Amino acid sequence: MKKTAAVFVLLAGIGLACAALAGGPALGDEGRVAQIYYIKVKPGKLDEYNKYIREYAVPIDAEAQKSGAFVSLATYLSRNPDSSWSHMRIFVCKNRGQLEQLSAALDAAKLKLHPDEAKRKSDADYAATLRDFVGSEVVDILR
Repeated sequence: MKKTAAVFVLLAGIGLACAALAGGPALGDEGRVAQIYYIKVKPGKLDEYNKYIREYAVPIDAEAQKSGAFVSLATYLSRNPDSSWSHMRIFVCKNRGQLEQLSAALDAAKLKLHPDEAKRKSDADYAATLRDFVGSEVVDILR
């Protein structure tokens, strides 16, 4: 019986070590999460919206990341014209605590880089001519 228990403890320890080395949480652990935003570009506005992301959103994202708002960000572009979204932006956060602060951190970065309120409103109005917000979700990252 002691031998079986020792083998079980050894295997459990190896499993936990492998999960830690893999860089991701084991199922049920408090670990990385992602905030996903889905956007649908308006017809004929793809190049203009991609430029908007590069020139307006990316600097804000970089500023927010520099302040520790999130771990990483990827923007995916669907070329499927029947897709409900054209752009999917995934912000990876180290945990739910960081996720809860993400929106405020992005707002603070935007305010820092674009302090003029009238200009921010103008930029938001312009962005609305380029795309529609489709939805968002939070997902756990298992590995």
